Amino acid sequence: EDVDIPSRRVLITGATGLLGRAVFKEFNENNWNAVGCGYRRAQPRFEQINLLDSIAVHDIIHDFQPHVIVHCAAERRPDVVESQPDAASQLNVAASGNLAKEAAGVGAFLIYISTDYVFDGTNPPYKETDVPNPLNLYGKTKLEGEKAVLENNEGAAVLRIPVLYGEVERLEESAVTVMFDKVQFSNKSANMDHWQQRFPTNVKDVATVCRQLAEKRMLDPSVKGTFHWSGNEQMTKYEMACAIADAFNLPSSHLRPITDCPVVGALRPRNAQLDCSKLEMLGIGQRTPFRAGIKESLWPFLVDKRWRQTVFH
Repeated sequence: EDVDIPSRRVLITGATGLLGRAVFKEFNENNWNAVGCGYRRAQPRFEQINLLDSIAVHDIIHDFQPHVIVHCAAERRPDVVESQPDAASQLNVAASGNLAKEAAGVGAFLIYISTDYVFDGTNPPYKETDVPNPLNLYGKTKLEGEKAVLENNEGAAVLRIPVLYGEVERLEESAVTVMFDKVQFSNKSANMDHWQQRFPTNVKDVATVCRQLAEKRMLDPSVKGTFHWSGNEQMTKYEMACAIADAFNLPSSHLRPITDCPVVGALRPRNAQLDCSKLEMLGIGQRTPFRAGIKESLWPFLVDKRWRQTVFH
């Protein structure tokens, strides 16, 4: 039998990661022919491509001829970037510039995923036109990646987003979900950052924004340049942890708010809130309330299974 394959083609890099999986799913379920690529965890679901191998990148793009490429692959852990600067720069900057060039070669619309960490967090909220000033090497490599993308492909888009959470394969996949164990094990007190202001954002919402942006671009070639998307609930890690405890009816008295600026690891911006009005004016966007999104993401990791039965049966 003839299988009806949708004619709109999208290629997703980093499709094995937290955001990439959500982006792949969103396009796949909305009548796009989606191909995902990954590296270490790719097979059997996705194409295995080393983005530093320019010949392999050229070949997959020329074979598949995508209309859209969503570039989710990155080294996004600030402390890892500090310890492995060359490798991080290769992936975040060099590979991104090369991908942009290859996308331009086949006329594909590239969406490069960037970060709120391009800002120093001293004067929020930040519009797309505000001057970036990254505090850490991660933010610097992502900003250099933005420049490499736009220099190699003037029709590309940069989408800056903040801290992400969603359906994780392991709790460590997100800086939000990783707190769940500390929340659940209430027999020992846990220090929680109550200094940095964050805007936790569900990967499903970012995936929807990517698809809406791509579909808008198919109709209007002027859709390009830099965009911001973010959840709109401002929370410190301490406040997120309390909200998680609350969502699962768990105690939170063992969580200790730490209001000092953190002294270990890469520097973080105090409040890099993103102004999202540019996308909102295009009619693009979706926001899942944090409590609903975090409950959906974390309940498979609940230690106390009795609770799960009462809520879901």
